[in-house]
Amino acid sequence: MNNFFDSALLDKVGEILHARKQTIAVAESATGGFLQAAFSSIMEASRFFQGGITAYNLGQKCRHLHVEPVSAQDCNCVSESVAAQMAAYTCNMFSSHWGLGITGYASPVPQSGGSIFAYYAIARQGVIVAFGSAGAVSDDAMENQLSFVRDVVKAFLQVLEKGE
Repeated sequence: MNNFFDSALLDKVGEILHARKQTIAVAESATGGFLQAAFSSIMEASRFFQGGITAYNLGQKCRHLHVEPVSAQDCNCVSESVAAQMAAYTCNMFSSHWGLGITGYASPVPQSGGSIFAYYAIARQGVIVAFGSAGAVSDDAMENQLSFVRDVVKAFLQVLEKGE
């Protein structure tokens, strides 16, 4: 394991995607670009990693990821539905087989009621195949972001291993 990411876990994901000739892209908020950094750290990532987008606020999520604004505003863009919309549209945006979307709070803010959590969704060709959530592991935002990345990558590997 390197300083930030679980290399063995990421390498396994990369091997499966490469063997299946499938691609992945990500849309992230709570992880602040760390999902993109994690996937791009895999050897020969360009064979399967299409790219990603970090959209931190309602305006950018609506503009770039086609998140529905009325319901997104009601939940401050943090819900399973928003994560699903992000994941699904990412498949289209990057012409990828798989899309991951994550949104949440890596540190407490008034809108979160002081809670630290994230919702994520996994899409295959624009169709959601898995949802999940991740919680705080620390008071440190970066530690939480990295933990969220591990949780999402683990969940994605489980989906891949099921043969989706």
